[in-house]
Amino acid sequence: MSFNIGLSGLYAANKSLDVTGNNIANVATTGFKSSRTEFQDQYAQSIRGTSGNVNSGSGVVVGAVAQQFQQGNLTTGTGNSLDLAINGNGFFQLSNNGEKLYTRAGAFHTDKDGFVVNSSGMNLQGYNVDENGSVVVGTLSNLRVDSSNLAPQTTSSITNTANLNSTSAIPSITVFNPADTKSYNLKYDTPVYDSQGNAHKLESYFVKTGVNTWDMYSLIDGRTISDPVADPTATTLAADKVSLTFDAAGKLITSGTGAPVAAGDVSLNTDGTFQVTNWVPGVQTSSGTTVTWAANGADGFTGTPAGIRLDMLGITQTAAASGLVTQSQNGYATGQISALSIDATGNMFATYTNGQSKVIGQVSLTNFANVQGLASAGGTNWRETFSSGVPVSGAPQSGTLGYLTGQALEDSNVDLTAELVNLIKAQSNYQANAKTISTQSTIMQTTIQMT
Repeated sequence: MSFNIGLSGLYAANKSLDVTGNNIANVATTGFKSSRTEFQDQYAQSIRGTSGNVNSGSGVVVGAVAQQFQQGNLTTGTGNSLDLAINGNGFFQLSNNGEKLYTRAGAFHTDKDGFVVNSSGMNLQGYNVDENGSVVVGTLSNLRVDSSNLAPQTTSSITNTANLNSTSAIPSITVFNPADTKSYNLKYDTPVYDSQGNAHKLESYFVKTGVNTWDMYSLIDGRTISDPVADPTATTLAADKVSLTFDAAGKLITSGTGAPVAAGDVSLNTDGTFQVTNWVPGVQTSSGTTVTWAANGADGFTGTPAGIRLDMLGITQTAAASGLVTQSQNGYATGQISALSIDATGNMFATYTNGQSKVIGQVSLTNFANVQGLASAGGTNWRETFSSGVPVSGAPQSGTLGYLTGQALEDSNVDLTAELVNLIKAQSNYQANAKTISTQSTIMQTTIQMT
């Protein structure tokens, strides 16, 4: 027996203790992947292979310290919108001043410039958006959260669906007056926005005029559409009117005999929708017994054609309560970012105080042909090597890449119970190899005493 055999065993056992101790130390490290020690036995080669191998062996060597990339458990509900966990294959790509690193630790936040970084200040890589708000998939770049205000958008399209009660009586007051509820049967409001993001109300009044016929009067903020400065009168208010006719089934007639007839600043489009034109946004300048208004300097029509397209093709007249059924419009006021969320495909959604939301970027994932070939770079990061193969990046859920869970982190995949057992085994191996050295020493002493 050689002292070297026992020494190799001591070294191997000591290495196993180091690896096991490192696993235990990182049991609570986010994104950490456990390692295992892989051993190989040693044999001396016979010269030119001319005789049978009767060598008893030369000990043991550490073949590799292999990392285990099994999925770790997820801790969800972290409360941080930029905490991310990967389900399945892939790594987050980081830029450390140009150096590419890869990690499964998804604890991110924004720095003072809005860039998404980890605790070491490394930039998360992904796809940003262009000036049109579209994600530019291709070249990876530092992800950035744009915290600037969302510019207002002028209302250019409205879709309203309502029902008019066919059993309603013709109003007792024959001259329409928005201040007199007896002069109309139904009223509802639609929010609209001018070019500066100021909110206004498009007020729609419906007056039954006969069997299957109705008139719709349109006001904005209680004023005539094209002149917010003049005092409203019955004459001017009645100018913006549309006459509607329904068939025997209660459906709106949109063409031919009975087609809508529009007047004033509401016109009829060829597709049966209406066009609100010449809107001059106003602001109230006084109140009390005498109310005055003035133009607020904003634009009220930017569509093509100019104006607000009002789609009421879904309106019906049936023996049911009158009222608005559905409503939508595409304008909004200026908005400030109020929340951030990331979906399974990595899309970063910003939600604004005006109720709008949009994609402001997309997180990418990167995978390798041989993840075991990655080299540890510390900080729960890895580097590309020749053995790992070249990195392949893409959007989550594309190809073989996994998906993301927002407000979640991937825990260490260390099995603490198994590591404690490995610790006992490594300790026993160390003691046993120490015993072989002690036995070899005793034999040597006995041999010396014989001479």
